[in-house]
Amino acid sequence: MSQTSRRDFLKTSTVLTGGAMLGSLPLSHAANSLVDDTIKVALIGCGGRGTGAALQALMARQNVRLVAMADAFKHRLDDAYKSLTADDLSDSLGVEGSVKNRVDVPEERRYVGFDAYQKAMKHADVVILATPPGFRPAHFSEAVAQGKQIFMEKPVAVDPAGIRQVLAAAEEAKKKKLNVVVGLQRHYQTVYRRWVEKLQEGAIGDIVASRVYWNMGALWVHPRKKGQTEMEYQMDNWYYFNWLCGDHIVEQHVHNLDVSNWVKQAYPVKAYGSGGRQVRVGKEYGEIYDHHVVEFEYADGSRMFSQCRQIPGTRDSVTEGFHGTSGSAPWPGKILTHSGHTLWEHDSKDDANPYQVEHDELFEAVAKGEFKFADAENAAKSTMTAIMGRLATYSGQVIEWDAAMKSEISLAPERLAWDALPKVLPGPDGLYPCSVPGVTKVI
Repeated sequence: MSQTSRRDFLKTSTVLTGGAMLGSLPLSHAANSLVDDTIKVALIGCGGRGTGAALQALMARQNVRLVAMADAFKHRLDDAYKSLTADDLSDSLGVEGSVKNRVDVPEERRYVGFDAYQKAMKHADVVILATPPGFRPAHFSEAVAQGKQIFMEKPVAVDPAGIRQVLAAAEEAKKKKLNVVVGLQRHYQTVYRRWVEKLQEGAIGDIVASRVYWNMGALWVHPRKKGQTEMEYQMDNWYYFNWLCGDHIVEQHVHNLDVSNWVKQAYPVKAYGSGGRQVRVGKEYGEIYDHHVVEFEYADGSRMFSQCRQIPGTRDSVTEGFHGTSGSAPWPGKILTHSGHTLWEHDSKDDANPYQVEHDELFEAVAKGEFKFADAENAAKSTMTAIMGRLATYSGQVIEWDAAMKSEISLAPERLAWDALPKVLPGPDGLYPCSVPGVTKVI
């Protein structure tokens, strides 16, 4: 299974030449072939993930125009704009026409700062929310309040307070008939759609256990720059601070946890597990763990066994599998009997890239004036599953869904400003405090 991420979109051409993107239709023709009305887009969050999502929106068959951009950092916005308007972008992606002709973001519609998102949204029909996930609840709520169609990246929050805010906004979005697509892209991937459908139809009987993994090596670190405030440093290294990222069990492993919830058509009622910092212990790694192992329990008594790890030199494994009363589904696209006979196997050679399909289907619905997508509630509950796992590993206790959902502990700073202090600060040795099982209070 390819694990190419959205943030890698601008780095490779093979990702962007899948069959369901534009096919043989030139980009210049696709812009005007289906609809005459322009669909205006605002990009909120201009890092690698946001830039890739904006590009995919611009690759849709409708007459899409990027008209506004927002980011807390000016250099990130400038880099994203430069990437999206590069002269050779279309050639590198293997499409005809010019991507940059779909970008109409003059200087006065490039907004910088913590309140930039509110300003950029006002210009758009569709907003792309791709900031660090700690900002997602506020940004999603604002987009719904402004009546925008929405694509937002996963996860959708980092703590239960944020989950409650997203769930409330999700209900309002349904009332307003606003399409909401969330970047849990397996829901838009053919192999997963067919595999999950067969499992839900009972291909392996009653599912008694699932196995989900996101095990990999290390990720990026941005060295502390001279003169940076603590807020600037943590924002620049958002992945290593829970108020921004939620730990990697939330930021990445949510994909796999969500697949188990999707197949089960349910969410766990409790979690119990272990985790810690074994290798990634330096001050540059903030407060998050480098491994988590969690056992989740569903209301019917079935279990989900979860692993996620970020340790260099270890075996990579990013996948899901299921065990039932009459067979097994060892990985996406495969279903076996208990004796090992293949019941079904998916041929994925012609599958479209799911990162693009998300946008293709969203913009088709917007162009037709249809209300088809309401992904936010499931995304919030799958994100809460991941948060519950983190609470279990951080505390060493059994964490129950209902108790966790009522938690009033908020990770966000009291004030958002470059001179404000986050709640977690380094000690005299430069090391950040991290959770200690048996000691740390999480609810």
